[in-house]
Amino acid sequence: MTPRPSLGLRARLLFAFALLCVVTATAVAGGMYVQARNDILQRAQDAAVQAMRSRLEALFPLRSAAPDAGELGEIARAVADGENDTVAVYHETRSPAGPGRPCLPFGRPCRQGLDPGMIPQGLRREVADGNIAWQRMVWQDGPQLIIGAPLLIVEGDRTTRASGIEVYTVHSLAPEQRSIDRLSASAWLIGVAALAFAVVLASLATRGVLRPVRELGHAARLLGQGELRTRITVHGSDELAEVAHTFNNTATELERHVKQLREMEADARRFVADVSHELRTPLAALTAVADILDEEAARLPEPAGRAARLVSQETLNLTALVNDLIEISRFDSGVATLALNEVDVAELVSATLRVRGWTQQVHTDLPPAVTTRLDPRRVDVILANLVGNALRHGQPPVTLHLTADPHWITFQVRDHGPGLNQAVLPHVFDRFYKASAARARSEGSGLGLAIARENARLHQGDLTVTNAPDGGAFFTLRLPRRADAPDGGPE
Repeated sequence: MTPRPSLGLRARLLFAFALLCVVTATAVAGGMYVQARNDILQRAQDAAVQAMRSRLEALFPLRSAAPDAGELGEIARAVADGENDTVAVYHETRSPAGPGRPCLPFGRPCRQGLDPGMIPQGLRREVADGNIAWQRMVWQDGPQLIIGAPLLIVEGDRTTRASGIEVYTVHSLAPEQRSIDRLSASAWLIGVAALAFAVVLASLATRGVLRPVRELGHAARLLGQGELRTRITVHGSDELAEVAHTFNNTATELERHVKQLREMEADARRFVADVSHELRTPLAALTAVADILDEEAARLPEPAGRAARLVSQETLNLTALVNDLIEISRFDSGVATLALNEVDVAELVSATLRVRGWTQQVHTDLPPAVTTRLDPRRVDVILANLVGNALRHGQPPVTLHLTADPHWITFQVRDHGPGLNQAVLPHVFDRFYKASAARARSEGSGLGLAIARENARLHQGDLTVTNAPDGGAFFTLRLPRRADAPDGGPE
């Protein structure tokens, strides 16, 4: 599954700082805005209510307990004091409608005067019960505060009774709204400034945090590429410095262990090469004796003949193993070279099969006139290993197919047996690997396919294996049409 793309550490840190700043600034500025807005509106409301109370007290004594529209108009004008829209109501009678508030500089009315029908019913019920009440609302050109109050009559015994006259006035909250808007704009500006400051602060912080992280990542890449002497310069004594110390200690231990393993591997290869070369001389003598025994085996008594044939076969197997070990040691030491020649590939394949007596056992598809430049001995070794492996461990028919293009030639060798177990496929080219423990005493050394792949890579090609869809192992050898001798070796 393809991993989802994610933001880098720097971007995540910047985002976290910015988000923290936005949340903090929003919470602080929002709380201050709400508190200041409530305080501004409350002060404006208290001042307007107090002013209305004072003006109402100046109206007593009333000239009539049942005023007409004219008297109600005088009451409204006295309460309005030339500043607010006011209406006085007595049962079904109301003060005359005013001209409305002028819109400077043209002198035309911005809105109609206050009408009792515009007053919320809840506010009127509260006033009718003898209480001063008020309510904020949006009306025509902006936020307004409507204040309603009853006119009370004070009797001689200091008791009060309702006169039935209700006075309603509208106080504009536009100045307060402008103050609130300015406060809101200031809060936004402060928030933006805080965000910019947080981004700058986050950039500085991430630079200090990410610099050692980048150094650690670069050092880890170098270490992964084999630069075992890579170390990090330690700064300070914080957690990142502790990580740097741990990395340096790990790199030191890794370098020490790798050095030991390389020395052990070099010793093992040298030992194998030395033993293989030392065995060649006695094996040559043993081979000569084995050849004589093999010739005389038919004339010897049966137990002795069987023993002679066994000695001869095991001597041949040992000789093949020693030769394979010597060949592997050449690859390991880097001294293996190519002897390149221009060859006809079809003839080379036919010779490989003919020399080993496999011509009748292998079905071939070899296009004529395919020539290329390669090392015929090493390609012969590769093909002999592949075909021999198919004949020994697969089932007939065994096929060998050759294809060519301007740049590559491809050999495909397959059998029609059960194929290779999926657990075996990754290890087919491992040294000394055998797919079954039952083959531990087989004639193979377990080095043939490993040598075949090394020879393919020496040609700058490759050797792979899969299972055919309809059964059988399927080996594919790809070689360049014009192989170059490695490291300037002989051609």
